[in-house]
Amino acid sequence: MTQPSSGGSPTLEDVARVAGVSRATVSRVINGIRNVDPAIQDTVRRAVATTGYVPNRAARSLVTRRTGAVALVLSGAGADGDPFLGAILTDPFFGRVVGGIVSFLRPRGIHPTLMFAESGQSRDQVLSCLRQGDADGALLVSTHAADPLPALLVESGVPAVLFARPPAPVPISYVDVDHRAGAALAAGHLLALGRRRVATICGPLGVPAAQARLAGFQDEMARHGHAFVRHEEGGFTYDSGERAMERLLAQEPALDGVFVANDLMAQGALHALRHHGRSVPGDVAVVGFDDSSAATACRPLLTTVRHPVEDMAAEMGRLLLAHIEQPGRPPTSLIFEPSLVLRDSA
Repeated sequence: MTQPSSGGSPTLEDVARVAGVSRATVSRVINGIRNVDPAIQDTVRRAVATTGYVPNRAARSLVTRRTGAVALVLSGAGADGDPFLGAILTDPFFGRVVGGIVSFLRPRGIHPTLMFAESGQSRDQVLSCLRQGDADGALLVSTHAADPLPALLVESGVPAVLFARPPAPVPISYVDVDHRAGAALAAGHLLALGRRRVATICGPLGVPAAQARLAGFQDEMARHGHAFVRHEEGGFTYDSGERAMERLLAQEPALDGVFVANDLMAQGALHALRHHGRSVPGDVAVVGFDDSSAATACRPLLTTVRHPVEDMAAEMGRLLLAHIEQPGRPPTSLIFEPSLVLRDSA
């Protein structure tokens, strides 16, 4: 590489001279045109960093008809603003989603714009922005089975990828984890430990993932002769897990194993068990789901089913860029496999 010239703002010509390629090649790399040798692309990107060249996004958009931005939409279904935002921003699950998306997009020069669609009005605003081309596509994380936004994005022709399988048939790309298989891992582990009076704290049963985790756990228990498994419903929050554990102990004082459908609820359940003088895992073995930061904040450390959220979020980004580059591309799904992470609680 040659050195950049001094004086004034760096230009395409400066980048081309430093990289030792033509101005047209630099333009193709910067505008994301794919028919450039990867080694040359790397050389041009290094030259951009060396010169400090900043592309003119307005001019680039005129050529590519793209903004170079994507929207990360966190969506509810008719929820009020402040409680919705509070729940989203304090849940470690959503932090992992954002981290996975940013880690994939940032090296590609793309920084997602965060949008909230927690009510009908805010949902309309998000749709209006996307239809007007304020972003090239949307990465959608929905918190409610009745959310109409996935279907509305499809109807609008906006490239979009959904985190988790849509509850109703919608031709939209999505990523998900095999929730049933993960819950079956939890059941198998508790049974292998010799636990026989086993119950579960499930998530809100209006959420498809919660339904699948409950069904997967009950099915695996049934395969081993446990025709009835008591369950209590929680809300994927610490407090709801604590309350559900209190109810289980009242109904089944001698229980010796619990599968809790996410780590935050498991953290609350452990608190309830301590309050009632039950040792973990001595008296009661506890298995969570997610392998979030809550699992390592628990005492004892939580055995849990790993939900590969960061990998799934990165795949969302890859799928969305593919849809942006190939309009009309058919929807794609990718289901990730869970795994069991053994710690101290079971």
